[in-house]
Amino acid sequence: MTNTISCSDGSIAAGEQLAGSAPNAVAWVALEQSGPWGPKALTDSHLDKDLGRAIEAVAATHHTRASLIRRPGRHADKHASTPADSRHLLVAFTHPDNTWLLVGELDSPEQVLLLDWAALQRGDLEAVRRSLPALEQSFRPHLLVCTNGTRDVCCATKGRPVALGLAKLFTENVWEVTHTSGHRLAPTTVLLPAGTLHGRLDIEAAAGVLRAAERGDTVLRGSRGRSTWPAAAQVAELAVRDETGEISLTALAVTAHNETAPQDWVTEVRHVDGRTWQVHTTARASDVQRAESCGKALIPMTYYVTALTPLPR
Repeated sequence: MTNTISCSDGSIAAGEQLAGSAPNAVAWVALEQSGPWGPKALTDSHLDKDLGRAIEAVAATHHTRASLIRRPGRHADKHASTPADSRHLLVAFTHPDNTWLLVGELDSPEQVLLLDWAALQRGDLEAVRRSLPALEQSFRPHLLVCTNGTRDVCCATKGRPVALGLAKLFTENVWEVTHTSGHRLAPTTVLLPAGTLHGRLDIEAAAGVLRAAERGDTVLRGSRGRSTWPAAAQVAELAVRDETGEISLTALAVTAHNETAPQDWVTEVRHVDGRTWQVHTTARASDVQRAESCGKALIPMTYYVTALTPLPR
């Protein structure tokens, strides 16, 4: 059976959880590429296909999410015939104990391969800076809004208005991005450098995420999780935040995460003040069906159940 409504409306109607739906990546690399994007933008845009494949490969090897970005609004094909011109690059490491963001302009997109990807994976800020001296550390959070309608129409119809409205409020640190996963949760965003993702945002809510990040905080409503952790650990961290009301981006870290049985995990979440929780998370299949993307068949959705146990200090 196929879906007769948009995947995002179907997800809302199904009451699908957002927690645990963020992709798992300890780092993000976002390269500016104007003009049209195809469904798999790194190899389906004006970016050289061989370069796109090389970026995909090295990023996957180093637990890094690679994406293309562009400024919100009309997208002139200025990079179509001049592939060697400069473009922005964002490089972020997401772990709450060592979160940082580098930004700058490259003389050509091929320079992204000069990045010390191994250093990025381990969070070595200075080594990454040495590999690409054009990058400088930024202490301003950047918000990326998924708008790639060729991958899923919901990203265009729901994401682009948010990107355009947000860009009027924050001119320098808002970007359109090719893919954050989870089309059915559109409009979706990723916050760098924290690597926190949110879904089902309007302009006001997206602005709230960015303003909170400028204070060093996150927003619990609409949170999909922090990409630093695998899905069940994202759920566990958010369960602790829901229990305690903690919103500081750097207050919590996952210190242990183990699958104890199929679809069953035990996670330890530590607070900077020394408190620790053991979170038992179970994934269950629902009888309710929804489509993962527009035009795809309806399938049962998965939901998570958690139980928290405070551990002695």
